Amino acid sequence: MMEEDENTLRYDKMVEYALRGVVKQAVEEVMEDGLPGDHHFYITFLTDHPGVKIPDYLRDRYPGEMTIVLQFQFYDLDVDDERMQVTLSFNNVPEKLEIPLAAITIFADPSVNFALQFQPLGDDLESDYDPDDDPDGGGSDESGDDDTKKGEVVSLDNFRKK
Repeated sequence: MMEEDENTLRYDKMVEYALRGVVKQAVEEVMEDGLPGDHHFYITFLTDHPGVKIPDYLRDRYPGEMTIVLQFQFYDLDVDDERMQVTLSFNNVPEKLEIPLAAITIFADPSVNFALQFQPLGDDLESDYDPDDDPDGGGSDESGDDDTKKGEVVSLDNFRKK
């Protein structure tokens, strides 16, 4: 029997990569034209992901995960194939954040009830989808005692207007 891991197309990883392209394109459009109408973005990312550059006090305050809002006051927004960066004010102090697209776990625009939730990817968005790099081993753990889970599942209702 052929070894499944080496001969399986990783559609799950392909879809994750393609959907992160939606985030990139949305940010690119906002870079060029600003946020139209009531649009605004909630972006949740892993603060301990390799390549995340945020001030230490923010990493201490938000261990593991942080959500930023791009709505009224943000500056120097930029994105490329691997990361986005933006300057936001925290207690009236401007701070530049650099966030690899692979670190983003949730992207939402509550104004149109749109949200994407991602599985964390490795450092390289353009990976060859090597199943050996898959944190969950490509299968499901039915035992229920998986201590390696990161983050939490957030209901999309949290981002909808009430």
